[in-house]
Amino acid sequence: MTRKRTSQAGSNSATAKLINKINKFNQNNTINNNFIAESNEQETRIVKNNNYDEDEVFILTEKQKQQLQRNEYLESLTKDRLKTEAKRRGQKTSGTKSELLQRLGYKMSLRHSSSLNNVRQSSSLKMKSSKSSPNGSLSSESSGSITEKERLKRERESIKLWIHPVLTIKYCFFEVATLFQIYKRSILNHKKTIGFVMTLLIAFFTLWYIPGKHQIYVEFIRKNAFFVTYWIGLGVISSIGLGTGLHTFILYLGPHIASVTLAAYECGSLDFPSPPYPDEIICPDSPTPGFVPSLWSIMSKVRLESFLWGAGTALGELPPYFMARAARLSGYDPEDAEDLQEFEELQKKRELGEKLSYFEKLKLGMERIVERVGFFGILACASVPNPLFDLAGITCGHFLVPFWTFFGATLIGKAVIKMHLQKIVVIVAFNELLLEKAVDLLALIPVVGKKFQEPFKTFLQNQKEKLHRGKITKNKGNLLQKVFEVFVIGMILYFILSIINSLAQSWHKRIHKKSNKKQRKVIKDN
Repeated sequence: MTRKRTSQAGSNSATAKLINKINKFNQNNTINNNFIAESNEQETRIVKNNNYDEDEVFILTEKQKQQLQRNEYLESLTKDRLKTEAKRRGQKTSGTKSELLQRLGYKMSLRHSSSLNNVRQSSSLKMKSSKSSPNGSLSSESSGSITEKERLKRERESIKLWIHPVLTIKYCFFEVATLFQIYKRSILNHKKTIGFVMTLLIAFFTLWYIPGKHQIYVEFIRKNAFFVTYWIGLGVISSIGLGTGLHTFILYLGPHIASVTLAAYECGSLDFPSPPYPDEIICPDSPTPGFVPSLWSIMSKVRLESFLWGAGTALGELPPYFMARAARLSGYDPEDAEDLQEFEELQKKRELGEKLSYFEKLKLGMERIVERVGFFGILACASVPNPLFDLAGITCGHFLVPFWTFFGATLIGKAVIKMHLQKIVVIVAFNELLLEKAVDLLALIPVVGKKFQEPFKTFLQNQKEKLHRGKITKNKGNLLQKVFEVFVIGMILYFILSIINSLAQSWHKRIHKKSNKKQRKVIKDN
């Protein structure tokens, strides 16, 4: 009996142990399922927040893994330790912690890539089943949103006067009205500054209309203020272009330098009567004795307007710099900054080792020069005609290059070095002897050579006659002059049309951005 009871008790205890093990196993499965569900939710949030493609997978190279380790090390340092490290490397020690991290080589893009990659690995099995299911697929949602973005982008690019004239004018009007309201509020927020400027203007115009000895100084200020504003404004327009690439050197400054060069040889002097110079060039009554036009003397005559134009082009490079800097420090919506989006896509292509076009390689090469060489790299890029210099401004803002380092190098490069090179080219090209020889060589061109030679000779002769007082030149309707006038008018009209198109496209982007925000808010509330 004792043995039976013992065996029965043993079997009961074994059964109890087995039941306990089964309960623990079920409990562990429940915990694992909850963990997988939480991981899946976390990945869903990351995918929604970052808008990644369904097939986008982050495979980190050895170099990127080292960069991630460097990122982790830099993140662990305090601000004082970061300053010490920056000082040891010979870099600037002032600024916020994020600025110090950027100077020391911290990369944000790899951090986001690695965090998403880790989440993908932790819930890969769950995601496979999610992708295969017809309902609730994250990948289809992501690809759908990207398709919608592409559709809106194509729709926005089609909003042009020659494609949708009525819609373009309507959207342009709405955008102008909106911008007026925005700038109106901005002005009202700076009442003291506006009041000070208005007081100065009222005082100036009061002195202008009151007769007296001060009129000499008032006229001097008025004339020079217009002169400075005119040439700086042309430089800014040339630099920003507003999407047209309107180059005011070819249309305004270049012809002005050429006119001064021709007048120096024709008049035998550079002492042109002022007024009407610089609005109109007229030879003085008597030439300067012993004057021989030289490269240096002509450059000196046009130095001020050339410097102002170059300074304007340097000012026009500031918007990309400030936009990229603000985006780096505070974050941005890629739809609001297409240049920045393109820049980050290039960086991503380089990090993932994708094949780059020749033009993309040039862009990344200039970015490398600016990033590694600093002041002198920016100076070198700004000192030569460079259609990719916009990327230098974005690069400098992205890597938090100090303002005066960027603007100082850009100003010296564009307003001093490049401007002198351009002046030399124009003055040498319009040297009297070289110009006459070039016109004679036109006759050697087969078939059309002699037809072009005569209009050029007539045009140059008319320009020389206009330089002398009292000479009445008959307008014979020179073909070359008419072609140039039509070219200038065409460029200005295209410039105006591009502004209208740009404003209309901005309104399209604005209204769809508002609708997207409302949709996100509804989804979040639900």
